[in-house]
This record gives sequence, structure tokens and C-alpha cells, in this order.
Amino acid sequence: MTGLLPRSVLAALTMGAVVLAGSATRAEEWSDVVAAAKKEGTVTVYHAQLGAPHWKAVVKAFQDKYGIAVQEFDARASELTERIRVEQTSQHYVADVEFHGDSSILQQRATDFIAEHGDIPNAARLRAPFVADKWQVPAWVQVVCMLANTSMVKPEDEPREWKDLLDPKWKGRILTDDMRAVGSGQTVFAVLYKAYGEAFLEKLVAQNMGIGRDLQDDSRKVARGEYPIFINQIIAFASPLKGLPVKVITPSDGCPFTPIQGAILKGAPHPNAARLFINHLLEKDSQVTYAKAWMGTVTEGVVEALDDPDARRFAQVKLLGSIPYADRESLLKRATEMFK
Repeated sequence: MTGLLPRSVLAALTMGAVVLAGSATRAEEWSDVVAAAKKEGTVTVYHAQLGAPHWKAVVKAFQDKYGIAVQEFDARASELTERIRVEQTSQHYVADVEFHGDSSILQQRATDFIAEHGDIPNAARLRAPFVADKWQVPAWVQVVCMLANTSMVKPEDEPREWKDLLDPKWKGRILTDDMRAVGSGQTVFAVLYKAYGEAFLEKLVAQNMGIGRDLQDDSRKVARGEYPIFINQIIAFASPLKGLPVKVITPSDGCPFTPIQGAILKGAPHPNAARLFINHLLEKDSQVTYAKAWMGTVTEGVVEALDDPDARRFAQVKLLGSIPYADRESLLKRATEMFK
């Protein structure tokens, strides 16, 4: 046996060579994608981050790293949906890549608006339960909890669970995002409807809630004392409010959430830059940037990189649920009927 290797070792070495060859091939192919993306020179991204600083930081990092200009359409989720519908049905293709709720993208897949994205190397870093397929890749999680004005809401009076909002003391004192439109309002309506039933929502509607249409302005209304509680607070959007008399409340029964997916639009003028941008969102630095801004993340190794106790707490918040695609239209219709 001198000079010869056991069959098991030979097999392992052969398999290792195959894996290394495959990795080299994929790396070479991805380098071609990066080169093609740089040649395209620009990418048009549709999203609903509403000017969030963490989004701007990730975009800047992408532009600095690759020298590719990022053009944006930043609007409410319902406006994104309609703009994409118009572009796709008229075949006037402008958007390259969108970051949208998974139910919205599933609906767009059904109408053939979404293209297959090809290999996204950083998708291998996704943590359970997040999974990519050939049309969409999880990018982050938008978690919706509550915001309270600490000058108006004593610690002992804070809602501990969603059902606490039905207390008569909150009548006329709750602010909500419009639950009749795609976005955080509909997310909260649908998740609470599925979790606690129609009777719960009827009682919540009877609380005579104020209805807003600008998430960041609604948060500032609570900070100014116009309302003691806002029930559609995207956790990340509360980060800039540090130092003001507000507190993010995470109910013990969990917070509704929207998984935000990256997807390339059919007819995208800059498909390689679109793939590169999705991959960039899954870089560890990008995900840590999001987590530091209190946004939910989707890849491994993020929580361990956080020093801020608030960021760590929000990164591990209990999730109550998201909108099932099959229920989206019926629950949107029900919200419209209940909030006349």
C-alpha cells in the first residue's frame, strides 16, 4: 500500500476537486456578471423605503464599490404595484429590480411581470426560514409593532398584547396607517384578522382610530403628542426618533411582518446590475447596516455582530405572522368594507 491512497481518500479528494472546480466555475461566471453590470453602468430600483437612512447607506456602498449609478423610485407599496403594472402591460420597461412584499411579487409572477434572476451567490447565506427561488430572493424583513408617546402613556398602561388596544381608554386615541391600502396598514389588518378573527377587528374599528397615509409623519405625530399610540410602527422607522418621548412597544404575542423580496422585472434594461444589486443587499455589511437601524434581517451571522442592545432586541423580536398570498385580496376587500 506504500505510495497508494485508500479508495475512501481518493473519493474524497475527487469530490473535493469537483466542488472546487464547480466553485471556480461559479466564481468565474459571477465575475462575468459583475463586469457586465459595470458595463451597463446603471440600475433602476423600485422600493418603499421612504428615504430611510439605512437604505441610503447601502445604496451608497453599492455605488462606491462598483461605480454603478442607482436610479430610484421610492414610494408606498401600492404606488409601486401600480407603476409596475403600467410599465409591464404597456411593455415600456423602466424598472430593473424591485424590493416588494412577497405577496405582491407572487401576484406579479402570476401576471408574468417577473423574470428569473439567475444565480445570486449570497443567497447561500440566508437563514431559516428564509428561502430564495429562481424568481425572488429575501432581502430583509419589515416588522410592524407599536409606538407610544412616553409622556402620554405610563409604563403600566402600555399595551402588552394587541387585545389591550380594545380598552375604552384608547378610544379616539389610536393612530393607524390606512388599512385599505397595500402597505403596513393592510399588513396589520390582515395578520390580526387571521390571528384573532373579524370580531376583534370590528372592535378595533369601533375605537374610532385616526387614519394616516404617511408612515414617518404618523410617527412624528406621536412624538408631538397628537396621538399617544401608533399601531403601524415599522421598527426601523423609529430609529431616527431616538431622544424624543417615544418608545417602540413589541407586544408579547408578536409583531406582524412583511418579508421583502428582491426580484428582477421582465424586460429589465440592466439585468446584470439588477442581479448585482440583489446580491449586495445580502452582503454581511449590508445586513448589519439594516440591523443597526432596527430592520429585520435574513442572513446568518448578523445578531452576533450587533453591540447595541436595542438593535439586538429588535433583531430577535417575536413574529406574529405575514399576509398569506391566498388571503391578500379578500382581506384587502374586507378592510375596505370595514373602514368606510
